[in-house]
Amino acid sequence: MAAKKKVTPKKKATSKTKKPAFGGYAISFAGRKETVEQVFGNKPIAPSEMTKKIWAFVKSESLSNR
Repeated sequence: MAAKKKVTPKKKATSKTKKPAFGGYAISFAGRKETVEQVFGNKPIAPSEMTKKIWAFVKSESLSNR
């Protein structure tokens, strides 16, 4: 006779509180008047350059909670 495997029901992951943003950063661009061209320039750039320019802008304008 073959041994029967026990089947255990999977437990659902329940979250009671909302998790904070990854890394704990909260950035607010509300009320900003700058355009995309003012932040990135008017020439095509790579996504990695966009990320660098966004963080430089956030840090220079003190938009982060850190």
